[in-house]
Amino acid sequence: MESEFDLIIVGGGAAGLAAAQYGARANLKTLLVEEMAPGGQALLIDGLENYPGIPEPVSGYEFAENMRRQAERFGAGFLTASVSALRKEGKRFLLETSEGPLQALAVVLATGAKHRHLEVPGEERLSGRGVSYCATCDGPFFKGKRILVVGGGDAACDEAMFLAKLSDQVTMVHRKDRFRAQRALAERVLKNPRVSVRFETVVAEIKGEKKVESVVLEKVGSGERSEEPFDAVFVFVGSLPQTRLAPEAKKDEAGSLLTDELMATSVPGLFAAGDVRATPFRQLVTACADGALAANSAAKYIDELRGEAYV
Repeated sequence: MESEFDLIIVGGGAAGLAAAQYGARANLKTLLVEEMAPGGQALLIDGLENYPGIPEPVSGYEFAENMRRQAERFGAGFLTASVSALRKEGKRFLLETSEGPLQALAVVLATGAKHRHLEVPGEERLSGRGVSYCATCDGPFFKGKRILVVGGGDAACDEAMFLAKLSDQVTMVHRKDRFRAQRALAERVLKNPRVSVRFETVVAEIKGEKKVESVVLEKVGSGERSEEPFDAVFVFVGSLPQTRLAPEAKKDEAGSLLTDELMATSVPGLFAAGDVRATPFRQLVTACADGALAANSAAKYIDELRGEAYV
């Protein structure tokens, strides 16, 4: 395959797919590199209901697949590969991938974020045996079972609502005294008779021999503990931005890439979009906007490199 491109996008979530579309529409030789199936965390959404212009809920897979086809129709290329290194030499970026080296004048990092873990005894050992980070992936295995959901953000509330379709024994715990999720989502969970919510409560330990059998819960403040039977624990307590490819770029205290309003990082020619960057609101619609803006900014940057900037 070809190895030299104008724009390379690393990451195939909503931000990356939007960047691929807008990069290709700007007549840039564009390649999106993704080690898994395009779609990112959108693939985990059972019913996407709050994206502007899509009045009826669609699956995250359908949404992502439509974005991929659209970007491809505009001329973007796709490569299934992992990227192990990214460095800048002169005016070009060099990428080491599992499918060979690549070069580009500009790069958009849309590598997203991975699920943060609780870091409590039993979590790692029982991962995949009752401990999960994806309700749509593993929820169907626990129909009618005792399910514990940990977290208080949008993802936790979304997943709790999905799991409540499968079981009437869903318990949700959150370390704060109220949810941080959008109000509409939070109220929906609180009004759901199939979900029992406990605030100011955390998980201290997950127990079980070959699978999850019980969970030790602890009250925030008093430290009072109780052990209760559960068959599954679904964890949604935030995410860790995947920034290892940009060690020299400036980051905030949480490790997210800092960008300006044009999605430019502190490294000229390197742009960031979606959950990998510092942003106050993480939604599909904002990720798509990030990707579009990053690609547009990359196109202007490339024009300047070539002495073709419009003035």
